[in-house]
Amino acid sequence: MMTNYTLVAPCFFGLEKIVAREVTSLGFEIIKTEDGRVTFRTNTDGIAKANMWLRTAERVLWQVAEFEAYTFEELFQGVKSIDWQKYLPEGAYFPISKVSSVRSELFSKRDIQSITKKAIVEKIKLQYGSDEYGMIREDGETMPVFVFIHKNRVTISIDTSGDALHKRGYREIATAAPIRETLASAMLALTPWRPGRPLVDPMCGSGTILIEAAMRGINMAPGMNREFISESWRIIDKAIWRQVRKEAYDQIVDQDFKIYGSDIDSEAVEIARENAEIAGVADYIEFSVADMADFTSQDQYGFIITNPPYGERLEDEVSVERLYAQMGRMFKKLPTWSLYAITSYEDFEYCFKRPAERKRKIYNGMLRSDYYQYPGPKPPKIKN
Repeated sequence: MMTNYTLVAPCFFGLEKIVAREVTSLGFEIIKTEDGRVTFRTNTDGIAKANMWLRTAERVLWQVAEFEAYTFEELFQGVKSIDWQKYLPEGAYFPISKVSSVRSELFSKRDIQSITKKAIVEKIKLQYGSDEYGMIREDGETMPVFVFIHKNRVTISIDTSGDALHKRGYREIATAAPIRETLASAMLALTPWRPGRPLVDPMCGSGTILIEAAMRGINMAPGMNREFISESWRIIDKAIWRQVRKEAYDQIVDQDFKIYGSDIDSEAVEIARENAEIAGVADYIEFSVADMADFTSQDQYGFIITNPPYGERLEDEVSVERLYAQMGRMFKKLPTWSLYAITSYEDFEYCFKRPAERKRKIYNGMLRSDYYQYPGPKPPKIKN
């Protein structure tokens, strides 16, 4: 069994620093941070820990090699030169599941995929042998291979997650255009909210932001209610996964706090309640059917964190402008509150009638969104 792993955590563009902070908090050593990915070094239990605890990364990839390739022959030889016996046990099934090429000489994804597969098969034949027909076995555990080429630099990795990390296991039903769980968690990480401070999402949809907040609030590992593809691998001791999962359960802290979500759509509210129940955080969230424009509160120094409807969730641009204007009027009535909203609608500030104090670009795939931040005043310190 290997004792050191180089892992890569891909993420949305704009979230690299947040992912790096999470990696560091797990005690892992960061090797480099690039656009859309954080590379780090771990020990034997690192694959299990990273999958279990990373809230804002999209996957955990096990990097097996890096080399330069300007031709398909160089790609073939580079992949074939890898000691695949160290990574793929005999009989493992290794589909070339993901190919990405950016600003490189090699750009045909189909050719990259077939050449990579052929090179691995050739090396496996030399290391494990083949049957009388020259075929190799692939009837064991699944170990998907990812190929990432950027400026002719090839990175070969094996996916340890399976389903992407945003699939926590609690969102069985979703409303139209739901926010991804990893992005919702990143939105929370970019605020000073802590359990005990008022938190409201008045356009909660399927409840993702509030569920992620509740999970953070009780220190529930985001991967606790799901399985990962690498749990079935022979090269990782099952005892490691059992221990990491047990530690995750032991680290849950039952705190006394309540957060609130509402939506004008009663069906969305029902979906949100069900999702919170599945996630195991229903006791911390109170949902109701209400119009965002009517929201008000007697509480001080609260937070509104929301993904307001746009596009699929609204019928036309006039609706968008009207909604964001209503948001601005609602927020005016809460002078000590903070508001954080993400949208791809470029004229948000104009409709909201107030420029954001901070604005962060975040790319959801190829879709650019902006995270508009309106931090309110800090609550006064309580004197002893």
